[in-house]
Amino acid sequence: MRAIWKGAVSFGLVSVPVKLYSATESKDVAFRQVHAKDGGRIKYQRVCALDGEEVPYSDIAKGYETEDGEMVIIDDSDLADLPASSSREIAVEKFVPSDQIDPLLLEKSYYLEPEKTGAKPYALLRQALEDSDRMALVTVSLRQRMSLAVLRVRDDVIVMQTMMWPDEVRQPDFAIDHADAKDAEVKMANMLVETLAGDFDASEFTDDYREALEALVQAKIEGGEVKRTPASTKTSGEVVDLLAALQKSVAAAKAARGETEEPAKAKKAAG
Repeated sequence: MRAIWKGAVSFGLVSVPVKLYSATESKDVAFRQVHAKDGGRIKYQRVCALDGEEVPYSDIAKGYETEDGEMVIIDDSDLADLPASSSREIAVEKFVPSDQIDPLLLEKSYYLEPEKTGAKPYALLRQALEDSDRMALVTVSLRQRMSLAVLRVRDDVIVMQTMMWPDEVRQPDFAIDHADAKDAEVKMANMLVETLAGDFDASEFTDDYREALEALVQAKIEGGEVKRTPASTKTSGEVVDLLAALQKSVAAAKAARGETEEPAKAKKAAG
């Protein structure tokens, strides 16, 4: 794994220098939109809805659309005046009971690895979290935005999980009919729960759809059902994407992800 952030956890006068790693990754099978006839990738252009002209990346700004359809243009100078933080500190605000954190609030998970100089205070924080059965509620600046997060222990490793802000959780706007169940029905439901009761073991569950999809793709590859397009190489599609990304940078990023570059240009750049 590659560390995506370095900083320190601070609680009281204790500082724990740490590295941050993404704890999860998507295993979804990714598809591209292609021409069914020859397998060529479908390209997209940034076109202005008013004049129909293609817009260079350098001329694209952020816009906020109001309820009546008006557009507010926001530029970099506007954003520079907003309260933002580039702090490299994970600041513990308080230690809260674990059962007070609604799982609905949790977002992305990260592993915290201690730097060599932080091994002892890291162990101290980990032990304190385990002994107290509490989570550390922290504030942290990631990607120029302050976030709430919690620290907890998983398999001897401190995990940080970023959280939604309270006003980002929607309230259900529908009513639930609280119909009274008969005693016999409640008894039977409880019996069913006990019959299906057990401990959670993640290894018992697999993504059957993804496995079947991967097998389908592999079968088509082995069966020779592959379209050889001009953009294809014997190495990997990632090399083509990298060349396209480099072209986009040199040409002031005129197209999204370099997908508007002609295959011939990509080959010329490669040569």
